[in-house]
Amino acid sequence: MPTGSNQYHMAAQEDRCSPRTRLTIPATLRASGGRAFQTNVQDLSISGFSASSINRMHDGQMCWLTLPGLESLPAQVVWWENCIVGCAFEELLSPIVHDNILQRYTATGVSRTII
Repeated sequence: MPTGSNQYHMAAQEDRCSPRTRLTIPATLRASGGRAFQTNVQDLSISGFSASSINRMHDGQMCWLTLPGLESLPAQVVWWENCIVGCAFEELLSPIVHDNILQRYTATGVSRTII
């Protein structure tokens, strides 16, 4: 049975239990050992994202996504194809932070009730 981050990585990519929302968010992405570049996040979930990346990124490579108004979020590259990179966050994004981002960048937004 996988443990630690490997278990999270598998759950984030195989289970896909968290819904992904298509949207466009201007952001900054920096790969380990590289310089930050402007990107557009194309989908977002609490477990990861996909974004444009002209630079080739490799499976397992660490990167940091900076969304407007948030600190850099560490993630790991899962795939890269045709200038799009898919990444899994090192730690799940808070559902409240996720919902706030969706409210800012989608026409419909979301509302989550906390009990």
